[in-house]
Amino acid sequence: MAVGGGAQRLRTRRLSLLLVSVLLVGSVVVGEDPSSSSGRGERDLYASKLSGIIIPGFASTQLRAWSVLDCPYSPLDFNPLDSVWLDTTRVLSAVNCWLKCMLLDPYNQTDHPECKSRPDSGLSAITELDPGYITGPLSSVWKEWLKWCIEFGIEANAIIAVPYDWRLSASKLEERDLYFHKLKLTFETALKLRGGPSLVFAHSMGNNVFRYFLEWLKLEIAPKQYIQWLDAHIHAYFAVGAPLLGSTESVKATLFGFTFGLPVAEGTARLMYNSFGSSLWLMPFSKHCKADDVYWKHFFGEREGHHHTYHCDEIEFQTNYSGWPTEIINIELPSIRGSDAFPSILDVAQDMTSNMECGRPIQLSFSAREVSDGTFFKAIEDYDPDSKRLLYQLQKYYQDDPVLNPLTPWERPPLKNIFCIYGIDLKTEVGYYFAPSGKPYPDNWIITDVIYEHEGALFSRSGNSVSGNPGAVSGDGTVPYNSLSWCKTWLGSKVNITRAPQAEHDGSDVQISLNVEHHQGEDILPNMTRTPRVKYITYYEDSESIPGRRTAVWELDKETVLDGEATTRETTFCQKMQVVCVALLLFKFS
Repeated sequence: MAVGGGAQRLRTRRLSLLLVSVLLVGSVVVGEDPSSSSGRGERDLYASKLSGIIIPGFASTQLRAWSVLDCPYSPLDFNPLDSVWLDTTRVLSAVNCWLKCMLLDPYNQTDHPECKSRPDSGLSAITELDPGYITGPLSSVWKEWLKWCIEFGIEANAIIAVPYDWRLSASKLEERDLYFHKLKLTFETALKLRGGPSLVFAHSMGNNVFRYFLEWLKLEIAPKQYIQWLDAHIHAYFAVGAPLLGSTESVKATLFGFTFGLPVAEGTARLMYNSFGSSLWLMPFSKHCKADDVYWKHFFGEREGHHHTYHCDEIEFQTNYSGWPTEIINIELPSIRGSDAFPSILDVAQDMTSNMECGRPIQLSFSAREVSDGTFFKAIEDYDPDSKRLLYQLQKYYQDDPVLNPLTPWERPPLKNIFCIYGIDLKTEVGYYFAPSGKPYPDNWIITDVIYEHEGALFSRSGNSVSGNPGAVSGDGTVPYNSLSWCKTWLGSKVNITRAPQAEHDGSDVQISLNVEHHQGEDILPNMTRTPRVKYITYYEDSESIPGRRTAVWELDKETVLDGEATTRETTFCQKMQVVCVALLLFKFS
């Protein structure tokens, strides 16, 4: 992103400071004694063989046209290899034509009959989706990260992007594009090319893709070779801004629409979003509900009476909110059913409010479990035409997925080193109030209120009181804290905690707590002081861990806007990526 000279100097200083901070915990990655000259020599040799593999997030891969589409009343037709996502010029001048190249059939995930789009390849697919002014920094976050890495001397063949069609569900990615076969070959090629394993950098939904890959791989190779393959090909996994329990904003996109900053109406964005099989991949789900191990199902199947079932622990029904801060959805359903549930264009002028007053609308609330298991979509089936399509996608591409039901809580992947990196303490949406708008589909719902978490408290946009269980801190502006911090459950029973200021400091205000007790399944918080207006980075690392298996969590306090050009969320992402880039540099320069 473009920033002024002062902001650029500030960023460079912050990068240097982060390098010093990360050096405090850098030995967790390789496990060598940095003071040992022989250790440094072996580490330098090992570092020169490592590769970095980038798995981008939702809407972060360039899509290009793979057909010819004549756009009436517009000089901007689509030809093969033309940019589709993200081309704001075409969005502005021929939005209906552009939509044909973006939409998928919601049932079978095939392309629109008149236009086909496919993901670009290589680093160019993720570095800059659209350099225009409308999308701004959102479209070029990886470009800046790569610039930093190049400036610090990372080799050209050491960074590999694995873009994908982010509109598809996991099973369709493999069925249509053989994506996970190609990803496996990418790791194996990197090992042959560089002579060492890879560092995986996954952002946002890219973490969900990587999780599915690990489960797919478990069924692809012999069981005895699975861990051997992982140890040989993956040295460390950096989970950046991972929605490990989903994100509430996906609910808003499903019912109301999410424009991605594009000049399109919310209803249009909703039509597009709900056509994608991936639209449910980021749905919030309960941490107390799990599915049967599909791995064993493939061996025993129905012969042993083993079914693909979804079950919840008793605590799910004894407590509220499915482990989330509050109810995800509060929705007002009219008592009118039948054809009146979907007003046509001719019926828009009809006063629906008077009907609702007579019928006394019902207000229902739904937890994360009731969203992910389909209860919510079944409840609104009579009032929203998208619910049938979403229920179909939910069952086919998630609940009945042959490899993994992604709407279940993660367990720690069996990898050598895992780093979870995310921002905290920004105002983050955690719940919504919806009501009928009286308009035709796709604009048939309005958001009447939003529930936020911020710095350990819950509040609503309207000022109404909110009941719930807020976390100690809030999320990163997009993903709630309880979802981001789920990887803390992967930490061992003893944890070392280090807190350091993000700003320039002499080291005297670095706080360290060793061997802090950590109870499995619970959050862990530092008993450390906070100076007002000081932003910190807090590191949580295994004090005791399984030999060869180490876990670390890095929480970055909220970040301010740089020169007014980047949103808080985007700036926080850039800062997180600086830390990841510094971590990569540790292998080369430490």
